[in-house]
Amino acid sequence: MWFSFWRSRERFSLDELRYLTDQLAKIQVINDVNKDFVIEALRSTAELITYGDQHNLAFFEYFMEKQVMGEFVRILKISKTITISLQLLQTISIMIQNLKNEEAIYYMFSNEHINYLITYSFDFRNEELLSYYISFLRAISGKLNKNTISLLIKTQDEEIVSFPLYVEGIRFAFHEESMVRTAVRALTLNIYHVGDESINNYLASAPHGDYFISLVKYFREQCQTLIRLVLDSVNSESTALILSAADEIEDNLYYVSDVISARIPDVGRIIRDAILKFLIFPMLLPSLGEEAVGEKNVVAVTSFYLLCSILRIVKINDLANSVSASLFFPQETFTPDSMLKLNGQISDDSGSGESQKMDNSSDDNQKVLQPICRVTGSDSSSFPQLPLADENLRKDSKGSQKTLREALLSYVTSGEDDQVFGSLSLLATLLQTKELDEVMLDFLGILPQRKQHKKLLLQALVGEGEGEEQLFSPESNSVKDDIMSEVDSYLHRLQDQYGLSCSRTKVEVCPVTHRFQVLDALVSVFSQLNISADTLWDAGWLLRQLLPYSQAEFNQSHLKLLQDSYKKCSLDLLAETRGIWPDLLITIVMDEWKKCKQAIEALSPRGDPRRLLLPTKKPSSEEVIPAESSIAVGERMYEMVKIFILLHQLQIFALGKPLPDQPTIHPPFDIPEISRAKTVGLDASGPKPGCEIKVVDAVPCRISFERGKDRHLCFLAVAVGISGWLILVEELHSKPGCGIVRVCAPLAGSNPKMDEKHTRWLHLQIRPSTFHHADAAKSSGNSKVKSNGLVDGRWTLAFRTEASCKMALDMVMEEICSQNNEVERRLQPLLELERDFDSPNHSL
Repeated sequence: MWFSFWRSRERFSLDELRYLTDQLAKIQVINDVNKDFVIEALRSTAELITYGDQHNLAFFEYFMEKQVMGEFVRILKISKTITISLQLLQTISIMIQNLKNEEAIYYMFSNEHINYLITYSFDFRNEELLSYYISFLRAISGKLNKNTISLLIKTQDEEIVSFPLYVEGIRFAFHEESMVRTAVRALTLNIYHVGDESINNYLASAPHGDYFISLVKYFREQCQTLIRLVLDSVNSESTALILSAADEIEDNLYYVSDVISARIPDVGRIIRDAILKFLIFPMLLPSLGEEAVGEKNVVAVTSFYLLCSILRIVKINDLANSVSASLFFPQETFTPDSMLKLNGQISDDSGSGESQKMDNSSDDNQKVLQPICRVTGSDSSSFPQLPLADENLRKDSKGSQKTLREALLSYVTSGEDDQVFGSLSLLATLLQTKELDEVMLDFLGILPQRKQHKKLLLQALVGEGEGEEQLFSPESNSVKDDIMSEVDSYLHRLQDQYGLSCSRTKVEVCPVTHRFQVLDALVSVFSQLNISADTLWDAGWLLRQLLPYSQAEFNQSHLKLLQDSYKKCSLDLLAETRGIWPDLLITIVMDEWKKCKQAIEALSPRGDPRRLLLPTKKPSSEEVIPAESSIAVGERMYEMVKIFILLHQLQIFALGKPLPDQPTIHPPFDIPEISRAKTVGLDASGPKPGCEIKVVDAVPCRISFERGKDRHLCFLAVAVGISGWLILVEELHSKPGCGIVRVCAPLAGSNPKMDEKHTRWLHLQIRPSTFHHADAAKSSGNSKVKSNGLVDGRWTLAFRTEASCKMALDMVMEEICSQNNEVERRLQPLLELERDFDSPNHSL
């Protein structure tokens, strides 16, 4: 029978389809003899139906008339071979994916054949079969709409009692294989976005709503894994693993965001409650307490990243407001230890059997990071009950309890670089969260002035309340009372809904005071010596968001602190004009000016919160660059320039002046006629090995680049503007007074010294002509690792007499002075800005 399958027939014809279906109908047993025929018949049927859908509807009419879907199901029942199951799932998937005719889709989904295949007991121990099955489910979900979805559900008394596609699909929501998880997420989103009210009610009802709780618990395990990786990275290099874990976390959050965008009633509330109860309250917020050092600090900065990611991606109004309101609770409201515990497990008393089935809980023997939150009230069953913390544990000298918000500002004012960056990232994320109410932003002290004035101006224009008075008097009692009333309602809501225990539920500090506190913290960070330039740039961005038009909140004390920091940095910049890298100083200033201006005027801060996760690599002895080397000095100079430019631009901003696109720098002078550069015939492009120059003023010397091989050359030091070179020239006997450049090196950083014992010897340090400052390496704490292989060298020149050696030394010092003076002259306008501070016309 199956040999006749190969007889000559037109392939894409109705006769071919009749033949295939007739032959399949005759098969009662599938064995090794006919197995290949069945597989080929199934595959060919999919091709013919797809062809007929586009060219001849008679193909599918015949398919329906002969009830071929029923034949497929029968073939599956009598088959004991996985290969038949694989081909059948692939055949139906191809047909569903490619059918365009709506009636054809209706037929495919009717008669319960699809639901039978969905619920069939396949052997999913076979990974290939699972992959085909998940693709089959995803193909079905791709054809769902309000009409077709009704064919896949069962109802009773007008209520949905069964939806196999969804129930079977989410069984694999947390499968170990990422491709399976991705397909299931696509399937669920296709269902959520159908927008059928009865389906939505079914999805949000128990026990199906537990899927969203399990989703958050799975995400919590991902967060715990990330924290473990970051903790382990302190002693090992695991950047790739950390970034991969962060990618997965953000993918999960974007999926949650897509789920919420479907606007299914109650789902947003379920997800919000689960994120707060199982992640933020018991795990992330407790780690933000003060005195975070060592492993505690690693957990704290990782929690900053996670909080920023959640707020940035998951768009839920109540979630953002709840997180913000929780910052006004004392730290004791959460965990007494303020540290994620190892070898523990979070109790999930609220989870039902269904959610436990879907939740991939951690092995008891594995390390599980478990912080605990002290809660009371109606929802306390969702949390483990623990002994209460000592109420006096974190009280200050006045007996008041410090809130989490105050702890964040303490990080900014006195924390390490990663703590400052984490706190600034969280404040910036809150400021940019559109879902966060402006009242909460105002009370946090981070409501941008443009938003505040826009709101008050609108109130004044429509004659609402005391809008005009408030516009010019931000401390109006009426607006203060309104804000405090709304904030108190948020605090009480957290107590009532989530059982957070707070001994201070009435916050009595006004928004203006909070704004002053934030400004104080931001301004003070610029005077800290242990903070990186990248972190300070983010602080500058945040400061500009709060004060874009030099408002009155920027008082004399703030300006004085900025002035002091700027003057100190100006002295450091001036010192660099006589340092090792003056020839690169102006180039770096020009480049970083543009970058800094873009950074503080951008819509978002420049810093990527992922920087908090990257490990600090401990360089080997072969990789460490000595602190006194020119490369290390150059890196420090580069950091200092970035800080100087930021402070300079903030000063311009504070003076109420527009920020220019280019720094104010004097143009270069033409080369004076009476100069060594003119004498030897050099211009700003400098000498090149092999070029011819004049050897006027050159001093004969000997130097050996190889042991036992001395070379007799002439030595020159020449400065042209901000550039300068040490040149070794070989005289041309055929052309007296001229020579060929054999070797040249940077003049700056040469540090010439005559040998104390051999007074005819001159020692010169030779630094690289440039260095590559790697922002990426520095952001990962890897700034000391040599990335370009450049090292310092040394020349020792032997002259004929002590007098000629002294002549060479004076020549080098003279040209270094000329070079340094020119760099200082060109930078002078930048250094003169402080005169504006001391001007009697300057005022706030």
